[in-house]
Amino acid sequence: MEIQIKEPIEKEVNPRLLPGELLLCEASTVYKYIHEDGSNRGTCGKLVCTNFKIAFLDDDSASDDNEPQLKNKIIGENDITLQCVDQIYGVYDEKKKLLTGQLRKYPEKLIIYCKDLRVFNFCLRFTKEEEVKRIVSGIIHHSQTPKLLKRLFLFSYASAAPNNTDERNQTVMFDTLEDWRNELERTKGNVQYKVVTTNEGYRISEKLPLYFVVPICVSEETILKYEGRGIPIWCWSCHNGAALLKMSAFPKEQDDSTAQMQKAFLDGIYKTISKPPYELLKTDDLSSSLPSLQDIQTAYTRYKQLFLIDNSADFWATDVKWFSLLESTNWLEIIRRVLKKAIEVVECLERQHTNVLLIEESATDLCCVISSLVQVMMDSYSRTKSGFQSLIQKEWVIGGHGFLDRCNHLHQSDKEEAPVFLLLLDCVWQLVQQYPAAFEFTETYLTVLSDSLYVPIFSTFFFNSQHQKDTNTTGESLETQSGPFRFLTVWDWSVQFDPKAQAFLNNPLYAEKPKPDKSQRKTARFKHQRQLSCPLTQTKSSPKRGFFREETDHLIKNILGKRIGKFINSSDEPPNSFREFYDSWHSKPVDYHGLLLPRIDGPEIRVWAQRYLRWIPEVQLHGGGTIATAARILDLMEEVERLQVKMDEEHSQAVSGNIHAVPMLRNSARLSSLFPFALIHRQSVKPALPTSTWKDLEDEDDLVKRDDEFVDLSSDMLKCIY
Repeated sequence: MEIQIKEPIEKEVNPRLLPGELLLCEASTVYKYIHEDGSNRGTCGKLVCTNFKIAFLDDDSASDDNEPQLKNKIIGENDITLQCVDQIYGVYDEKKKLLTGQLRKYPEKLIIYCKDLRVFNFCLRFTKEEEVKRIVSGIIHHSQTPKLLKRLFLFSYASAAPNNTDERNQTVMFDTLEDWRNELERTKGNVQYKVVTTNEGYRISEKLPLYFVVPICVSEETILKYEGRGIPIWCWSCHNGAALLKMSAFPKEQDDSTAQMQKAFLDGIYKTISKPPYELLKTDDLSSSLPSLQDIQTAYTRYKQLFLIDNSADFWATDVKWFSLLESTNWLEIIRRVLKKAIEVVECLERQHTNVLLIEESATDLCCVISSLVQVMMDSYSRTKSGFQSLIQKEWVIGGHGFLDRCNHLHQSDKEEAPVFLLLLDCVWQLVQQYPAAFEFTETYLTVLSDSLYVPIFSTFFFNSQHQKDTNTTGESLETQSGPFRFLTVWDWSVQFDPKAQAFLNNPLYAEKPKPDKSQRKTARFKHQRQLSCPLTQTKSSPKRGFFREETDHLIKNILGKRIGKFINSSDEPPNSFREFYDSWHSKPVDYHGLLLPRIDGPEIRVWAQRYLRWIPEVQLHGGGTIATAARILDLMEEVERLQVKMDEEHSQAVSGNIHAVPMLRNSARLSSLFPFALIHRQSVKPALPTSTWKDLEDEDDLVKRDDEFVDLSSDMLKCIY
């Protein structure tokens, strides 16, 4: 088969290594296919493997030309972190085979599928045999075989990199007592809840954080006795005083005496708490009311296969049955169910003024998803960039979500892997694309956040718990005051992006909250505080109902081991209350700083195009669409700021015609709808249309002017997405 390639590189190109990064193996005269049109065109270069990444180096590697405008300072366009490698295939006589372990025969082609949905095709036919063995074995060993935690590049980088983190980061880390007290005060939850220090030194549980919040009447002795299980832990308080809580259940397998003791313990807590202002409670066992983690993993595995496209022929073959394939994955249906569950919780908190308790085995997976979504929908602070990052810290990082296991960073157990955090980001994206003006961050922010899951220089997404991070910070005992490891946080975006690139993470269309007039501020503040300080009216209280109902024998039995079942509704609540609440809210004008409910009917749940389709040239739109519009607004804002500075400095020279006034987007024809990740001029986007149709569209300038026509002629994928 004929291979069309660029001329081989004339000068030696060496990889740019990070602090602590070591070159492990390399191979020369490797061809990277430009495979979008199936012509086997390629670029000659060197393939290298380090303890951090797999990288392809060609004659463009040392040049900044043709780089995407959202350039990552850590990961290059042809770089794959070892944690981002999903599967590796070898091609033998045109047959594709999954590569694992020791190989008897080495392939002539190497295909690497990435977790961020990139696909790399490398031809090794012209590479020396010894180099082929070395590079293929090295890549498989360092990216696929199980490893120890301390072998992650995270530790090599942390011990070698200078400590230059951005101290101006406004993200609340929730690793101190003060952070939790401030959050209680912000939400007015300090009237009913308290921060406990019982777990200092992790004497209760290694899974719980050092500090967490419980109802005031729960004693630290009871928390200590049962290692935090069966204790309602506070997540957030609504403006009306109703609270969202979570709880990890007791183990299912217990002997009779232990079960009786635990029942008495739970009963005692419920009776203690059963007094005003804890009038009502709704409980939800998420393990029975939402899909299991295994179902979520299975659905996502099928879903991502739709976007791991090898070439144009595969793309157009898939396009014929796109809708049926998409539906069969069940991923969008899972998103719909999760959003519906979050709306149900919002209804209880907002309309019924009812506390909600989420129950899960460890309360660190689906509890994190639902509690985060509820706060994004109800608390406008969580829709700001710093607020959303603080939310992730509180509910996920400090809350004990097992990132190490769920992302399978160590390749030790596929059974624990599940894209729970990606599920949250996909749900948040649905809200962002439905109500863009309500969010301070963009979908590009969510995309780079999902990519950051696989960048092992940040500690944020590489531990299962705060305890695991703390005990590995020094590599010694907890008594050691300082250690060699200085882990970075992903929230310091300056590590990955320069200021111009970071601008794409901020939404220029965000409707900031208006500041009240000084004359009205005092009155408004008094009204707000009065509302917050009266969580529930006495007319709603009932002597027979408490924070937990006193008649809780059946409930306690379920918490002790059985599943609680579907969401428990009170008998006086109409069965269609959810629909009534949902339709009523959507019939009113949207308050971008008030309650925000997603639309979940019909085709409202969509494919997150920027994340899943950005590497497929066929689905990119010329001219950029709404993505380019937002980018142009950023440029205009930047130009206005420049002009303001010049006016302030009283510069007399005219600024009109200044070439540098709009530095980023000089030619709209270069953009695609997947900007800033993909640019038209770097890839072919010729669609598989009939010859007569293509002739009508041949002129590129005319094509740019006819974007809408181009979309209509495009694939079923585009119809579903746009």
